[in-house]
Formats: sequence, structure tokens, C-alpha cells
Amino acid sequence: MRRRDFVAGALGALACLSGCGTEPGRPTPRFFFVAGGAAWEPVAETLAGLLDPADLAQDGTRLTVTGLPALAAAEMNRVGERGTPLARLIGDVEVLVVPRKSRFRDFDAFAAHLVASPGETALAGRKQGESDHLLFGLVARGLGADARVLDYAGYPTCADAADALLAGKAGVAAGPLGQWRERIGEGRLRVLAVSSAERIDGIDAPTLLESGARVDFSDWSAVLGPNDMGEREKVRAVDLLDEVVRSERWLKACRVKGWRPIPLLGDDFGVWLGSETARTRTVLGELGLLDTTCGRGCVGGH
Repeated sequence: MRRRDFVAGALGALACLSGCGTEPGRPTPRFFFVAGGAAWEPVAETLAGLLDPADLAQDGTRLTVTGLPALAAAEMNRVGERGTPLARLIGDVEVLVVPRKSRFRDFDAFAAHLVASPGETALAGRKQGESDHLLFGLVARGLGADARVLDYAGYPTCADAADALLAGKAGVAAGPLGQWRERIGEGRLRVLAVSSAERIDGIDAPTLLESGARVDFSDWSAVLGPNDMGEREKVRAVDLLDEVVRSERWLKACRVKGWRPIPLLGDDFGVWLGSETARTRTVLGELGLLDTTCGRGCVGGH
């Protein structure tokens, strides 16, 4: 997929600023944003539009907007270097949903079935190994069910997964709340549980934490710098992103676009990302999606 670069302001006019910095003879670091995939293009565009044009330049340090699906893909493809953690931005709450007349009256009924017969109910969501699949793996893990035998079908979009669910091709589906709200509001689907730590207004369903699955989960997006990012560039980037995510313009953009802010910056984000990476790797392994037959240097087609 071709990546688009997002830069605000007139680049020609910015060129004359390259010698202006906080230290004599050293220019202030400047940046440009790219999206690690189509799903993150709106976030990259919004960030670029909120930074001062003086902090942006086509020849600046590349900042990549990415998220959980990319992290999972890196693990499955055995990619070692992933970038310098700068800031976690937003996270979509996920829901587990069933058709209105499903035999699973509530999450407890589904949980009991998942533990007793984990491979007997077809599960649906977006692509295999991405956020929805990871959520089912985390639920199975939290309940003590065997994630290796889950019957999961991945679809290109939530709409495709919803069609499969309503057609009886799946018994339970997972996905971001925002993409399921309309069908939930129409009464065609019921929510068994939400993935956030706290209940969601307007959704009559418990959290996975309070339901015994011990899962707090979101489909998050974040900003990473290059692997070889210098300390000066890193500090400057974190400071700028901190200003943006605290601004009313960013919070307004999140409200308009339906994004849920979950800011975490710098070293704190780096520590969290390490833990999230370990959790993702573990769940992918339990789902049977990691090749463990060779090391990272394997060239045998893995």
C-alpha cells in the first residue's frame, strides 16, 4: 500500500527557518507524518494540521502513525525493529455482539460455553491476527479456555462480519463499538460485554473485567519515530505531541470523529508498549499464529 505523507504549511517558506533553533548553530528538529496504513490516515492528517507549520518539513524526521494491528503483524512476520515509542493517542472500545435472538443470553452463558466447548461456536471479526481476533484470544485466555481451537473467521470489514453474524454463519462477533452502534441501536444485535475498564453510557452490558475474563483492551493508535531517532529529536517530538493531545482542538477533533483519547507519552508509553507487545505475542502464540520453528533470521519462507 502506498503511504501518504502529511505536511502542513508551505514547505518553501519553511526552508528559511532551518537555521533557527534553541541552541546556537543547531536547527530545531522538524517532522513530517506518515500513516502506517489507510486506517490511520485521518489521525496523521489531524496531527499534522494541529502542529505549528514551523515544526513541519518534508525533509524532517519521519513520525509514523500506526497501531495494534501493525504490532500484531510485526510479531507474526517476525520483524525485530519497530520504531521509537513517542505517544499513544486514541483507542477504540471493542464489543462482543450476538444476534438479538442468540442462545447466549449474556456474557456468562457465552463464557461457560467457551470454556466447555471452545471450538463449537463460530466467531467473527476483522482479519485474522488483528484486534478482534486478539480480543477473542484474550477472552479465552482470561477464562481458561483453549484458544488454540477457537473457530475464528476473519472478514475484510466489520460490515462483512456483521453480515456473517446475521446470516447465521457465526455465533459471536467482535469489533470496535463505533462500527457496531447502528446495528445495536436498531435492535438487531445485543452486546454481551465491552472491552473497556469501565462501562459505556448507553450500552447495557458489563465490562470484560467485571465478567471474570480479566481483560482491559482497546484497538489503539500511536506515534512512533524511526529506529535510529536521536535523543534531541525524540524529546522535541514528545513535547510537541504532548501539547497537541492536551489541546482543546485535538479533544474537539476526537469528539467529532468519535475517537477515544488515551494519551500516554515518552518513556511511560515505551514501558506500556513493551508490556502490550509481550501480551500480544503471547496471545498470538496461543492462537497458533506464531511460527516457533526457527529464529528471527530464518529465511526458509517463514
